[in-house]
Amino acid sequence: MEFKVGDKVVYPAHGVGVIKAVETVDFEGERYTFYVLTILDNGSTFRIPVQNISAIGMRRVISMMQVEKVYEVLRDRDVPADNQTWNRRYREYTNKLQTGDPIEVAKVLRDLALLRQEKNLSFGERKMYDKASRLLIQEIAFAKDTDEQSVEKELTELFEAASTPDN
Repeated sequence: MEFKVGDKVVYPAHGVGVIKAVETVDFEGERYTFYVLTILDNGSTFRIPVQNISAIGMRRVISMMQVEKVYEVLRDRDVPADNQTWNRRYREYTNKLQTGDPIEVAKVLRDLALLRQEKNLSFGERKMYDKASRLLIQEIAFAKDTDEQSVEKELTELFEAASTPDN
């Protein structure tokens, strides 16, 4: 997969960014090409070797069809209770977030949102919830070409509707 300057891409576990430049560097007789990526959320800049993008999972922002699949996962409440210890769940959730797959990130967010309805989340759980939420909100906002506040409001309403006894 090739990207060009100005493309919006997802860098797994970091969020949505914009390709600012494509640089070629000669080092010890070898020529390397890098994408210069600036993460929109915090302004961090990364230089990613072009040959490594598939290995790290860098990809384009999801389509509207994929946004609907993410919403389906978030609406799904028929999920078996997770009886793992928190540290096992944490490792599993961390692995899902690192994939950068929006469906896996949505599963983490949904599971923690369901857990939050039952009890107060621990500090680690809240951090994980916030990270999953931030990653999804950013990507959905870009996919829908809207602002992050609108997407955040949609997700809040979706979770509130799911927590009412009628649903």
